[in-house]
Amino acid sequence: MKRTIKLAVAAAVALTSTAAFATNGDHLIGMGAKARGMGGVGIGMSHGAESGLANPALITTVKGTEISFGGTIFMPDVETDVGAADGAHKSDADLSVIPEVAIAQNIGNGLSWGIGMYGTAGMGTDYRGTAMSPTTGVLGNFDMVTNLQLMQFAVPVAYKVGAFSVGIAPVLQYGSLDINYNGVTPLGATFASNTQGVAQDFGIGYNIGAAYAEEGLTVGASYKSAIDMKYTGQISAAAADFGLGALGLTDHLEQPAEIGVGVSYTISGNTIALDYKRINWASAKGYKDFGWEDQNVYMIGYQYAQDAWAVRAGYNYAKSPIVEQANPGLNLLNLLGFPAIVEQHYTVGGSYTLSKVTSVDLAYVYVPEASETFNTAAYTGGNTTTKHSQDALSMQLNFAF
Repeated sequence: MKRTIKLAVAAAVALTSTAAFATNGDHLIGMGAKARGMGGVGIGMSHGAESGLANPALITTVKGTEISFGGTIFMPDVETDVGAADGAHKSDADLSVIPEVAIAQNIGNGLSWGIGMYGTAGMGTDYRGTAMSPTTGVLGNFDMVTNLQLMQFAVPVAYKVGAFSVGIAPVLQYGSLDINYNGVTPLGATFASNTQGVAQDFGIGYNIGAAYAEEGLTVGASYKSAIDMKYTGQISAAAADFGLGALGLTDHLEQPAEIGVGVSYTISGNTIALDYKRINWASAKGYKDFGWEDQNVYMIGYQYAQDAWAVRAGYNYAKSPIVEQANPGLNLLNLLGFPAIVEQHYTVGGSYTLSKVTSVDLAYVYVPEASETFNTAAYTGGNTTTKHSQDALSMQLNFAF
């Protein structure tokens, strides 16, 4: 049975391309096109069935049954220069598709429930064809290919009494990780191919939320538990090959806990929303070993809605969790394999009602270029510089009845 579930989930993950680039660390800034069009806000503002992960208490705003499905097309632009004679190389992992399906239903007596499948996070690069040459000594990018994919399956349940609502969503998380490289390491070791194959794991966690909504004002709070994952033969093997064995890096990569609050206010069709959340990378297994720091994420969104349509805009900011380490090997693997360094996100979006039952949402996210330069002298003879920017387009089709 477990193998059957793995195969089904792997098929869904196969919708994604070589790598997915989320934007707050390795997380998507928001679930669904409505949230993404407003900078990711969703803790203190309901987006119907799509609220199941951000704040499960908010699915109580669904009056009957709502079904939403769609996804996000990511178009990252990443290049890394390890200081070699051949200059910077551009990653070929420049297109990914992240799916989402969400259902919510009001069953009466203050109770609501739902079910959803969400591509929530991921990152990676593809530098195949850039390995160090044992003949010429040109360093290159080691043919580095990294690919982390995460999907979550949740069943939110919420209860509302008066203006107050509370909710909980048990979460089953599926993850896959592949770290692959070829060529000659800077330490002199030669490996024709160091693929371990794709490692997969399941983890269990939960999201809880609460909200108060009255007279146009909504205030919400949420907590997401950490979910530990183990990708056998991936991180430990890469650490050993790149001379980091003494650090005791394991194959655990834990999705960190989050806590957040949000508020929105609506008047005459105008809604302004503000969210804040803290992502605890510094205490998460794996990420803390690579020196990632906690992130404070700030989101602001605006919506103007009429009967048949709505327009949205937003902004999301979170300082990069990746900072320069004393160990140059960690710097190299962070910038070359997992460069989650982008910080600013400008978003626009809109909705249009096609019929009494059907509506469509669109969102576009623009992420300007961010650049980091870290010392990797023991490996490359100097510094390594990575530049990273993004474009992303999201679409959702909704049915309400």
